[in-house]
Amino acid sequence: MEELLPFEKIDREVLIKREAIGSDEFGCFPNERPIEELINYGIINLNKPSGPTSHQVSDYVQRILNISKAGHSGTLDPKVTGALPIALGRATRIVQTLLKSGKEYVGLMHLHKEVSESEINILAKEFIGKIKQIPPIRSAVKRREREREIYYLKILEISDKEVLFKIGCEAGFYIRKFCVQFANKLNTNAHLVQLVRTKAGPFTDKDWYSLHDLKDAYTLYKEENNEKDLKKIILPVEDAIRHLPKIWILDSAVNTVCHGANLSVPGISKLESCVKKDDSVAILTLKNKLVCLGKALINSEEILSEEKAVAVKTSKVFMERNTYK
Repeated sequence: MEELLPFEKIDREVLIKREAIGSDEFGCFPNERPIEELINYGIINLNKPSGPTSHQVSDYVQRILNISKAGHSGTLDPKVTGALPIALGRATRIVQTLLKSGKEYVGLMHLHKEVSESEINILAKEFIGKIKQIPPIRSAVKRREREREIYYLKILEISDKEVLFKIGCEAGFYIRKFCVQFANKLNTNAHLVQLVRTKAGPFTDKDWYSLHDLKDAYTLYKEENNEKDLKKIILPVEDAIRHLPKIWILDSAVNTVCHGANLSVPGISKLESCVKKDDSVAILTLKNKLVCLGKALINSEEILSEEKAVAVKTSKVFMERNTYK
C-alpha cells in the first residue's frame, strides 16, 4: 500500500454552484502561458544537490534565469538532497503555502549497536502519530518543546547497524532529532548518515530536475530559441496549490477580488467538496488561473446552500488588477 500524506488521502469532488464558462476574451490556461511569463511567474521542482544551502540554491536559480528574485519552500540542511520547490519572480509568495504542507524523506540511520529487526519494526509502528521534539541547537526556531505528527514510518531495509527508512511527517519535524529519539527507545544512540526529501507538499521525486538540467534547458532556449525543455522544468504557479482546496469564481468577480475584496457566494461558480471552515483555500478563474489565496469562512455545504454569505476572507492576491475588466 502506498504511503500518503494527509492531503493526498482527500477524495475531492467538484461541486457546481453556478454553471459558467470562462470568456475567451480574458487570459489563457496556465499551461498556455508563454515561456517569458513562466520565467518570472512559475515554480521549479528542484532536486537540491548536497553542499549548498537552500538559499544558495535559490540564488543559483536566480542567476541562471537572470531574474530579480527567487524563493525556496522550506530549508534543507546543506548535506540533505531532494525536493526543493523554487518559486520565481512574482510567484515567490506562493512558497508560504508549501511551508506548512507535509513532507516525506528517505533516510539512512546508523545505530550505535546492533538491534534485532523485529524490535526495529515493532518500534517503527509505535512512532506513528504525535511526537514531541525540542529543536536542535542549530535551528532557526526557538528551542522549546513542540508537537509534530508522523503520518507514516516504513522500514525499507536493515543491514547490521544501518537502517533505511521512509517517513512522512508534518512540516517542522526534525529527522536528525528523530533518529536519536528512535535509538533511545532501543537503549542505544544513532546518527543520520544520509537524507533525501522525496516529497514537499505536491512536489515529489517523480518529476524533479537538477540545476544542471535547468542550466542546459535555459541555454538551449536562449541560443536556439527552443523552449521545450525549459517548459518541462518551469511549471505554472498553480502547480504549487495542488494540495489546497479550490474555489472557482465567475469572470465578473475576478477583478473585485484582485482589488482585495473578500469573496462572497454570488461570485462562486464551483468548488471542491473538501472545503472546511478556516481552511486555506485557492481561488481560481474558470480557466484555472490562480487569483488569490484566502481563508474559508464557511464550508462546502454552506457555500452551496447560502446565497449571500461571505465565503472567503482573501489574503495574498497573485493576479494583477484589471487582467479581467
